[in-house]
Amino acid sequence: MLLFDHTLVPSTAVAAEESETPSPQADWALPRFDPQSTGATPQNVASNLAVKWEFQADEAIEATPIVVGKLVFVADVMGKLYAIDRKTGQQAWSHDFETGFLAAPAVAGSRLVIGDVDGNVYAIDSESGKVLWQQTTEGEISGSAAFFEENVLVTSQDGNLYCFRAADGSPQWTYQTDDQVRCSPTIAGNRTFLGGCDGQLHVVDLRSGQSAGDPVSLGGPTGSTPAVAGEMAFLPIMDGAVLALNWKLGTELWRYVDEDRPQEYRGSAAIGGETLVVASQNKQVDAISVKTGQRKWRYTLKRRADASPVLSADDVWIASTDGRLIRLSLETGKERWSYEIRGAFIAPPAIAGGELFIADDNGVVRCFGP
Repeated sequence: MLLFDHTLVPSTAVAAEESETPSPQADWALPRFDPQSTGATPQNVASNLAVKWEFQADEAIEATPIVVGKLVFVADVMGKLYAIDRKTGQQAWSHDFETGFLAAPAVAGSRLVIGDVDGNVYAIDSESGKVLWQQTTEGEISGSAAFFEENVLVTSQDGNLYCFRAADGSPQWTYQTDDQVRCSPTIAGNRTFLGGCDGQLHVVDLRSGQSAGDPVSLGGPTGSTPAVAGEMAFLPIMDGAVLALNWKLGTELWRYVDEDRPQEYRGSAAIGGETLVVASQNKQVDAISVKTGQRKWRYTLKRRADASPVLSADDVWIASTDGRLIRLSLETGKERWSYEIRGAFIAPPAIAGGELFIADDNGVVRCFGP
């Protein structure tokens, strides 16, 4: 067994059941919010935000918090997984593994699935922290899991997409690409979408595990998670372009490139209505028209943002490596609010029930509310 410690800490809010269970609409169960990986929620966040609670993990956290029901789930870089009471910020349980986590957990029902840097995949009971099953891949797992019907999907830097049965972890099928896969699987209908380091967009039939058509050339490698809206897929590549593709036809609709200075994209795009938002390694946050591929506005950061943008209603949320959490207008790109820490934000926030949850490289998890 790779796990060596399991700690259950009673939570007063869980024990006493002081608050009602939030509705599913108030959850953030996947790191890009929905199976289509849009990174956008229609929920509103109050304008008068303040820190409601802080939780201190043992090590840095480089992945998005996951918020489901009464619990918030985070995983640190040394391999400890935490469940935090959503109302009080107190630890509900923790589970210590021998390897680190760079990917966020993903939750469906009462089952949490997460992969580690050694290629192990764990399914865990989200209420108790008990490990239900474990599987292995041959490479680091840097993307989160996704769920389809009775199965769970996991990508690995060994270049494969794995499909396991969620109930017991039994292998269902494996899809192989030509290079590392660092993104999370995006799901729309009965298809899953992968952006690969082989410079291709792969569209895979979720029932057969076979390619649903020839991979679409991107013109460069990507570690970003595709965002899908209807027949369109949006994907930044490392070589400085953001692409809009018709995934059904396998055709490129437009390609956004900064003509003044090439940008490098490591994160994923967020889609809000007719606007796509991306953040580059060159400190630029750009809003792009979904229809035309033309830039609508630009916001320049003090330092780069490794975290992908997140949208809520008419807000854009940017978490930066300079320790600033910034709220922008989706319409204009004007700054509405900011909060600064001593440290860096590596991963984007989660927004659930009108509250915002974010973790930093000092291992601090914060809940913001009105």
